[in-house]
Amino acid sequence: MQPLSLLLLCLLGGRPLAGEPGQGAGTWARFARLPFPEDELFLHDTFPDGFLWGAGSAAYQAEGGWRQGGKGPSVWDTFAQGAAGGGGDVASDSYNNLFRDAEGLRRLGVSHYRFSLSWARLLPNGTAPSSPAGLAHYGRLLARLRRLGVEPVVTLYHWDLPQRLQDAYGGWASPRLAPLFRDYAELCFRHFGGQVRYWLTMDNPYVVAWHGYATGSLPPGVRGGPRLGYRAAHNLLQAHAKVWHLYNDHFRPVQGGQVSIALSSHWIKPQAMTEQDIQECQKSLDFVLGWFAKPIFIDGDYPQSMKSNLSSLLPEFSDAEKKYIKGTADFFALSFGATLSFQLLDSQMKFHQLESLSLRQLLYWINQEYNKPKIFIVENGWFVSGSTKRDDAKYIYYLKKFIMETLKAIRYDEVDVFGYTVWSLMDGFEWHRGYSIRRGLFYVDFQSHDKKFVPKFSALFYQKLIERNGFPLLPENQPIDGKFPCSFAWGIVDNYIQVDTTPSQFLDSNVYLWDVHHTKKLFKVDGVVTPKRKRHCIDFAAIRLQISLLQEMHVTHFHFSLKWSSILPLGNLSQINHTFLHYYQCFVSELLRVNITPVVALWQPMAENQGLPVLLAKHGAWENPETVKAFVEYAKLCFTNLGHHVKFWITMNEPYVRNLTYSAGHNLLKAHAKAWHLYDKEFRRSQKGKISIALQADWVEPACPFSKNDQEVADRVLEFDIGWLAEPIFGNGDYPHVMREWLHQRNSIDLYNFHLPYFSEEEKKLIQGSFDFFALSHYTTTLADWVKEDALKYDHYLQVQMIKDITWLNSPSRTAVVPWGLRKMLKWVKSKYGDVPIYIIANGIDDDQSMVQDKLRVYYLRNYLNEALKAYILDNVNLQGYFVYSLNDRTTPKYGLYRYIANQYEPKTSMKHYREIIDNNGFPSSEIPDSLCPEELILCPECNLFQTRKSLLAFISFIFFAFIITVFFIIYYSKRVERRYK
Repeated sequence: MQPLSLLLLCLLGGRPLAGEPGQGAGTWARFARLPFPEDELFLHDTFPDGFLWGAGSAAYQAEGGWRQGGKGPSVWDTFAQGAAGGGGDVASDSYNNLFRDAEGLRRLGVSHYRFSLSWARLLPNGTAPSSPAGLAHYGRLLARLRRLGVEPVVTLYHWDLPQRLQDAYGGWASPRLAPLFRDYAELCFRHFGGQVRYWLTMDNPYVVAWHGYATGSLPPGVRGGPRLGYRAAHNLLQAHAKVWHLYNDHFRPVQGGQVSIALSSHWIKPQAMTEQDIQECQKSLDFVLGWFAKPIFIDGDYPQSMKSNLSSLLPEFSDAEKKYIKGTADFFALSFGATLSFQLLDSQMKFHQLESLSLRQLLYWINQEYNKPKIFIVENGWFVSGSTKRDDAKYIYYLKKFIMETLKAIRYDEVDVFGYTVWSLMDGFEWHRGYSIRRGLFYVDFQSHDKKFVPKFSALFYQKLIERNGFPLLPENQPIDGKFPCSFAWGIVDNYIQVDTTPSQFLDSNVYLWDVHHTKKLFKVDGVVTPKRKRHCIDFAAIRLQISLLQEMHVTHFHFSLKWSSILPLGNLSQINHTFLHYYQCFVSELLRVNITPVVALWQPMAENQGLPVLLAKHGAWENPETVKAFVEYAKLCFTNLGHHVKFWITMNEPYVRNLTYSAGHNLLKAHAKAWHLYDKEFRRSQKGKISIALQADWVEPACPFSKNDQEVADRVLEFDIGWLAEPIFGNGDYPHVMREWLHQRNSIDLYNFHLPYFSEEEKKLIQGSFDFFALSHYTTTLADWVKEDALKYDHYLQVQMIKDITWLNSPSRTAVVPWGLRKMLKWVKSKYGDVPIYIIANGIDDDQSMVQDKLRVYYLRNYLNEALKAYILDNVNLQGYFVYSLNDRTTPKYGLYRYIANQYEPKTSMKHYREIIDNNGFPSSEIPDSLCPEELILCPECNLFQTRKSLLAFISFIFFAFIITVFFIIYYSKRVERRYK
């Protein structure tokens, strides 16, 4: 700090301030208006140069050694007596493992270490005399930090009040504690101040005052009610101010350090964006953070909302006290995370609003409310289960979220955050939670004699983050320029087309007369009929409308599924619905007429009867081998009636394996293979089409990138989700080895009875190779964690917990948007099954229907397609087509590129965006000249004659029209001439 600034601080008695409280109330409205999804995307950027990265701990949580070196008892020693694990008597045993802890700091590469001094270790009775052993211990720690180049951030008081002060004076309920705290601080400044630049007087006074003296749920356990809680807070604020002035008057000129107080807060969001609810949110923050922050950072007095609501319960400051407290912080030290959020926050202080974990919004609120202070995050993190050892994926993603939000606050919101502290360095005694949770970057084996100390995967994550100073943009995160091959299939999906047989023309054979003079109605003429004409495909208005939408989109392919139950209501050929069959014939022929290739699935699972005819569903569905025979019959009917127009067949579209039994899957595979061979032997030569199966293939990523266990469990999930049906067809003709091995292990150890059937050699030959391409649908990515963190979400069958990276963008249905997962999926298919032609048969996301601009879907399509392009260009994946899911909101609400309103289809922004990508055939570079693709041959033989003679037909039409007009004028003028002569 500059000498002039030091002089001003000394003369003014505090930091000069000019703002007014309450400016933070605009935070909620501001964040509600930020552009979506841009503001929620992951920010690839780095922190400012010189940003402070650190880790922290607290004396009672980590030190142990409660009877060593003459240490006196604290209120926590008394409160936790008899607690499971012995409370903090030993804890992480940092008192006896100073060099171990320092080595952990060195491995992380941190710039600072926040720790607290034990008041009862330095002053066993709370007052003089001091303990030489205690002074020596902290002297050794500071010396070691100095040798490592790690900046100490020292907390004078972190909840562990000497028990004697509680017994003698009533603790913080007494104003006599403030001068005693000043004396203790003076001892610390004199002995350690030359080595410390950042001091924190106390940690989280809200918890000390409210839960120590009002509710009594934490030490010293005094249930004095709100009045005593507010009195304790009053004394804590005055004690803090005394210490700040002590340092400012006597130590700052020589030591040049800074002093603040660590204030903890939650974040709250309104139930609804109304002025009333926003005011309640503001009040909630006033009652927790503002309780201490406003007196220090604004005007020396409590928030007006507290004064208005609490009347005589809240003590008053004199004008002199206000002046003394105001400005007694050199920076804003913030604690945010598991200590307070969702745990120690009194429910009454939420004021019926919703608690949230938005660190970014809290930082912005502090910035607006307290005159844009310099902010030092001195505690932040989350927790994992007490049984978790090294694989702490959940902790990693919370850490990633909080650090990302800090970066956005700096870069987007211009909040001056200059340091960040992970809580905590090591596992320890977690206050009211004891040893049931862990919060450390380093695992501590509390059962081992030497308190084994091992870096968790979160430590590796944090170390790499510090090394990079944030999240720099890496090559794999950047989009590429390039085009797909000219033969690339650009498609759209509609699971089931709307079969509407209503004719578009008046085809009634009766003759009618119109009574134009009286009733204005039509009367049928009895006994008179006109000859019936044959129906034509063009008579179906619904077909024309659907095809017009596809033409507007410029797609080359259209994928839909037939309804087996509609074509064969009884499941066999005894009753064929020729109306439906004719409609499908018309639809595919009309698609070809406009040069759009139909991609037709024979069966797709549905909620109703699994998409099967009722009788088949009632008699075991796919569990029954008879369904296999019925499917082959049905397939033959479809090939015979539709095959001349259909060149892409899907036997089964997205069979959902999570709801499939092993015997059902076994029969489903045989049905697919028999249908494939039927087509191959009887129809392929004449119809020249392709046929395969379409599998849902969402990517599964190891939750911990450093964990072999997570990699193993991710591989297992992929084999069970995709390999189960893919390996027999595209691989060796049998189920994946991983499946058989895992089920054998589970059956033998856990006495399960999961029987995976065996194929005969003949069946293996039948199934293996029954494909012409690999069709996959892909929507999202999930993370596989082998650690059981949440019993309700844990899959005991596969021994996996599926989680999400909480920094990922999500759709309204909470589907994660993870574009790079598609590229990884495509590479996995290639690595498993070779250079097979691949079609992404469905890829899409839901979006908020109330949004006029479906920006999330625009982002989704562009980025997923770019990852597909990377797979094609950079990874040499044989990718031949991409289909968006789906066409319209009428058949698949929230997923369509067209919205359906008042019987009208309206194109969304995403449709126009997709059309642009199709027209460009990808993402061409502006620097490279565009190369045009040659026009493809028309697939419709009937249309070819029309196309080649289009000009001739147009000319003949023109001559015929001119002839009619000429005849009309000849007759017209002839009659006029006759009348004139008459």
